[in-house]
Amino acid sequence: MEILPRVRSSSEIYGLMKISSCRKSGALSGIPISGCLGDQSAALVGQMCFHDGQAKNTYGTGCFLLRNTGAKPVMSDHGLLTTVAYKLGRDKPACYALEGSVAIAGAVVRWLQDNLGIIGSSEELEKLAASVGTSYGCYFVPAFSGLYAPYWEPSARGIICGLTQFTNKSHLAFAALEAVCFQTREILDAMNQDSGIPLTQLQVDGGMTSNKLLMQLQADILCIPVVKPSMPETTALGAAMAAGAAEGVSVWSLNPEDLSEVTSEKFDPQINPEESEFRYARWKKAVEKSKNWETTQPVVNGNGEPSIFSSVPLGFYIIGSMLMLIGAKYITGPD
Repeated sequence: MEILPRVRSSSEIYGLMKISSCRKSGALSGIPISGCLGDQSAALVGQMCFHDGQAKNTYGTGCFLLRNTGAKPVMSDHGLLTTVAYKLGRDKPACYALEGSVAIAGAVVRWLQDNLGIIGSSEELEKLAASVGTSYGCYFVPAFSGLYAPYWEPSARGIICGLTQFTNKSHLAFAALEAVCFQTREILDAMNQDSGIPLTQLQVDGGMTSNKLLMQLQADILCIPVVKPSMPETTALGAAMAAGAAEGVSVWSLNPEDLSEVTSEKFDPQINPEESEFRYARWKKAVEKSKNWETTQPVVNGNGEPSIFSSVPLGFYIIGSMLMLIGAKYITGPD
């Protein structure tokens, strides 16, 4: 324990900026360092999710959904992590959160752009998907490095299923956006089960929230409103809020009664719950198909024993050798 750093709150003065001795002065000299928050905790503060049950989702390369559980940590039984959310003052209680992460969100846009070359930019993805307004039964599970919460399945791999002869790149673009939304719903379902209280709205931030189609899809798939603040970079905002509220700095207050309402854009569900549940059930079926692809287990025959033909090259080698022996016997004739 003695080699570990001291635990401090997220909002207090830790020290002052000091200018190197080689410089006589500097604009930051003597400025207090007073805010310390991790990336996702800062976004939770920036979204002002200070009440038990409030949640935010950050859409970046991956997705990170945090739900405030108040002063008592909640241990998950459904594949989520329990984490410290923030402690806004030396004498204030620590608040905790449930956290779920999605590995591939914005990264799927880069994959479609760089690996497949079907789009030239993220804006083009939204236009392609909007041009059809449906995936036409196509489902895309982007488990490029396995599945994260709530499955924690490293053997899973990405699949695209439900293809027909009419499926085109626009349908694939739509399916990619839906995949981000379906993965978020899986985490939110797990959080609702752990907490026992369904979420009534989801607050969102991050680069992908500029995609209005994605935000509408998210509301449709969750069957609850999605609320996007006018300033989407809430991680930086949250760190600044914690720093400015520290005792000795006190340029603003984070007490709920002192907080002003933030300008935001709200996306309400536009499809009926039955359709949403049908699409979600299809997604869950696709997820099951993606599991256990990366395995070292040999193929077994009907008796449960490894088959020599589990290795395709070995099978071809054996069959080829047998044919050559038969051919040689035929050519040379009887002894």
